[in-house]
This record gives sequence, structure tokens and C-alpha cells, in this order.
Amino acid sequence: MINFLGLCVKNLIECFKYLFGGNLRFKTVISQAAAISYDSLPISLVIAFISAAVIAIQVSKEFLLTGAEAYIGGSIAVVMIREIAPGFVALAIGARAGTAISAEIANMQVTSQVDAIKTLKINPVGYYFTPRILASAITVPMVVLIAEFVGIISGMAVSLGTINLHPARYMTSAWAWMETKDIYISLLKACIFGALIALVCATKGYETKGGAKEVGTSTTQAAILSTIYMLIADFLINLVFYIA
Repeated sequence: MINFLGLCVKNLIECFKYLFGGNLRFKTVISQAAAISYDSLPISLVIAFISAAVIAIQVSKEFLLTGAEAYIGGSIAVVMIREIAPGFVALAIGARAGTAISAEIANMQVTSQVDAIKTLKINPVGYYFTPRILASAITVPMVVLIAEFVGIISGMAVSLGTINLHPARYMTSAWAWMETKDIYISLLKACIFGALIALVCATKGYETKGGAKEVGTSTTQAAILSTIYMLIADFLINLVFYIA
């Protein structure tokens, strides 16, 4: 994993060189943004909706028994914004779009399309990696922001249906508990997670050698590695902003 992390850093440096060299086409970034985040929006919102609904079911009656039902909205809002939305959305996008990135680049590698790019004096790492990383870093926070809104509304609907908590009390609690800092940190998380997923999956695909069997193996490993690195990044971000 340490050697692979070094490869990821090396490829990221190549992407910065490619980006600031003025070689990136904006049209390519838009097409990758659609493939990575826009197409992953439905499943991301479904996950956010169900996650918030389950949390609301778990805590609403317990809070009601202790007379703390006024805190339900705030609890769900904080949990969704700080952790559930950025984490679950990133996992969903990694499972769907990250594996697709890895499989696509791995297939290009084993069919010698990468070698063909090299003969044209084009940096394949910059050409394949940069638009995907940039698109993911920009658009994943947008998906997370929508998922947070959907999750909070989902919690409100479930709280109303289970313990008849008035929406005004729910939203008053949510607004009281939410801080601008939490939203900024969640969007920062989403940006880092998005870039990390694209970088790790693209690197794993680029390192693929062999044939169709190795493409499948690389895709599976890309999903595992991107999840591990994302969780490590999540821990470090929380450590920096909420503990230190």
C-alpha cells in the first residue's frame, strides 16, 4: 500500500504539470463530470434518504422517551452533514464510477491504447487522469450538498410519521445545531474523497498488466484501495478539524 501511495503521488504531480501546462480541454472535464457524478446522483440520493430515515427511526422513540425529541432534528442534521452524506456518497460514487474508471484505463493499458498515446508525444497520465480527477473533485461536493438536504428532509418526514414531531420543531433544532464550519468541512471532505477515488482507481487501472482477467482483478482492487484510502483520509480530516 505504501508503494502504491507513492505511485499515486507521482501521478498526481504529473497531473498538475499537465493541468498547468494548458493541455487540458474543458469539454473533457464536463463529459467526465457527467459520467462520474451526474450519473451517480440517483443512487447517492437514495442512499442518503434511506440512511437518514433509518437514523430517524432508531433515535426518534428513544429521544421521545427521555423528553429530548427537540434534539432529533439537530442530531440528524449534524450526523448527515459531518459524516453520512460525504462518506456514503463517496462510497457510492467509488463503487459505481471509480470501478468504471479503473476498468476503462486498465482496458486501454492491456490493449496497447496507452502505448499509442505515448507515440503521439502525449503524457498518458495527464491525458487520462487529469480530467477525471478534476471533474470528480469539483462535482462530488455538489452531490454531497444535495444529499445532505435530502437526508435532513428524510429525517423530518420519518420523525413526523413515527412520533408526530412537528416539522417546525425539527427544523428549529436542525438550524440551531448546524454550523457553517460543518458544511465547509463536509464539502472539503467530498472534494478530497472525489479526487482520491479518481486518482486511486485510475492509478490501479494504469498499472494493470496482462489481459481480461487482470482487468477484473484491478477493478476489484481499485474499489478496495479507494475505500481504504478514503477512510484514512476521513479519519485524518476529522482529527485535524474536530480534535486538534
